[in-house]
Amino acid sequence: MIQLKDTPMRFQNGVLGEGAGAREMTMAAAILSAHNTSGGDALKIRFDAMASHDITYVGIIQTARASGMTAFPLPYVLTNCHNSLCAVGGTVNEDDHVFGFSAAQKYGGEYVPAHQAVIHQYMRERYAAPGKMILCSDSHTRYGAFGTLAVGEGGPELAKQLLGKTWDISRPEVVAVYLTGKPAPGVGPQDVALALIRAVFRNGFVKNKILEFIGPGIASLPMDFRSGIDVMTTETTCLSSVWATDGVVRDTLAALGRPAETADLSPGEGAGYDGAVLLDLSAVEPMIALPFHPSNAYPIREFNENAAELLRGVEKEAEALWGFRTDLIGKLSGSRLRVDQGVVAGCAGGLAQNIRAMRGILKNAPAFPLSVYPASQPMMLELTRDGTLSDLIAAGVSVRSAFCGPCFGAGDVPSSGGFSIRHTTRNFVNREGSKPGEGQSAFVALMDTRSIAATAANEGFLTAADIADGEAPPLRFDPAPYTARVYCGVGKPLPETKLVMGPGIADWPEMAPLPESLTLTVASALYDAVTTTDELIPSGETSSYRSNPLKLASYTLSRRDPGYVERCRSIGYGSAVVALRPGDGSAREQAASCQRVLGGIANIALAYATKRYRSNLINWGMLPLEWPELENEHPAIGDTFEIPGIRAAVEAASEEIPAVWTHAGQTREVTLRLPGLTEEERKTILAGCLMNLR
Repeated sequence: MIQLKDTPMRFQNGVLGEGAGAREMTMAAAILSAHNTSGGDALKIRFDAMASHDITYVGIIQTARASGMTAFPLPYVLTNCHNSLCAVGGTVNEDDHVFGFSAAQKYGGEYVPAHQAVIHQYMRERYAAPGKMILCSDSHTRYGAFGTLAVGEGGPELAKQLLGKTWDISRPEVVAVYLTGKPAPGVGPQDVALALIRAVFRNGFVKNKILEFIGPGIASLPMDFRSGIDVMTTETTCLSSVWATDGVVRDTLAALGRPAETADLSPGEGAGYDGAVLLDLSAVEPMIALPFHPSNAYPIREFNENAAELLRGVEKEAEALWGFRTDLIGKLSGSRLRVDQGVVAGCAGGLAQNIRAMRGILKNAPAFPLSVYPASQPMMLELTRDGTLSDLIAAGVSVRSAFCGPCFGAGDVPSSGGFSIRHTTRNFVNREGSKPGEGQSAFVALMDTRSIAATAANEGFLTAADIADGEAPPLRFDPAPYTARVYCGVGKPLPETKLVMGPGIADWPEMAPLPESLTLTVASALYDAVTTTDELIPSGETSSYRSNPLKLASYTLSRRDPGYVERCRSIGYGSAVVALRPGDGSAREQAASCQRVLGGIANIALAYATKRYRSNLINWGMLPLEWPELENEHPAIGDTFEIPGIRAAVEAASEEIPAVWTHAGQTREVTLRLPGLTEEERKTILAGCLMNLR
């Protein structure tokens, strides 16, 4: 089904084979070069457009405003799809929305009110096109199926673009994803995505690389199918993605009212890749990703054959994470798992083709709670006009407005002990909204919409779909909902407009510059294989406090290490988090900024799970230290690292940082590492954070 080629590959005469080729002939290289302002391999990128949603844009605008921004220098879209329920924290969520609207007016931006669209569907419909580059403050920023190289980053990287700075990165490696065959009946985009993630996540095969989708298999995939695979590439830990474009993309852009933005995008003859993933679409089966990661994936057939054993493994992992036992085996009826709930939502699940596919599977009203969230109002309008939604409602499906909540634990939260199957983006701990620290536990398994519908039709017994979608109808897009509600002020700032600051919106506290010497005190030590940003700062109800740095910081590591905040407060300036591979998952800058607000000044890691988390640390003035000895050495809470002359070392671009480690009363000289900092990154750390740069 999937083969990995860790060797140079060459695309010649429409065929991918082994051998060195011209790396500058890839689609990714062409797009990067067109947006690079440096002229070399140390890329300095300016983007065509940006977007943020309502748990990130307040902090970004506050950062840029504090640094002297007077107008948005590029199209900047502010969507409202994460805190749109406005159910937690009193008025603070709607206060953020009012702030966003006033900022779009004042600085010349685009404002998309709540319930109109999830961020990535809006950007697909209105901005993505071949050859473009788009930056968003959300990790699932992937518009590669449209030929757009899109990147999800933490908020400070967007603030830098607003300040006229660049996105700086060494030229990344590019891996070809060579698609052949055609999906079997019942197989959808999530199945293909989970198979891909399973093959490449744990071995780091594509980490921080660009995936370039090519091959004859693309022609068999409708546009929504491509986008559904593409958005999930975030879970491989790749940097970005781009697909060859064709008539399907041309027709889509024409239907979206943007025919002039189309272009044929394909690799040049002899294009060279740093490796390849060979993926036979016809061999993919309906899949399920068990808690607690999309890579924990199995064919549903295989799961049903080994359900008790696999569920026992999830129980053991849950006990290791939470410290108490759960009963998933009790959900088996014979050898079949009966699940409690289904959800289809967001930028991965809530696409028109997925929702239409459900219509052909759900013939009768299922005795099963199933919710569907179409990803935009224009999409909902079309699905209403063609009868899809009325048929689903008649079949017992709850249809909701565009909302990202089920992806991060703020919508359709199951009961304690519940098992939810979802076509959403992630199934990390707490992504369904439970609070294990308070004795609540629930579970999310990722599946494709088609198998979720088949399970619903089978009264909740886990079932793989086996019905083909049929012909995808031509896209019909009516922008009337956007015309009526979206504020389009790009390039038309109104500087006299006053920002509306609700009581929950606070300025960032002052950040001290890096001192001459430093004592780091370990405030938390995490030795899981990977530490996610969800663990560093939980999602869910904490989203309501993202505009108040001090309030939000009180939740830092609350579900993973509840004593962390008080330790930081007793330490004061100079606390550090030690973790093996921190930063997988969300792009949220608050995973770093909350540590900084509490006096944190460094992470010490074996490696960083993602480029975006490391960038977040740097932009908040924190040292992204590495220590290879963490493979065997385990500093404890309360240990210290004395680092004399740290400021001079950063100024001199030293990559080896001598330190004295004190552990259990014993001291030892060690060498920490600070590799690969750019000049701009060193300046940011020295200044204490991005805002301190002038």
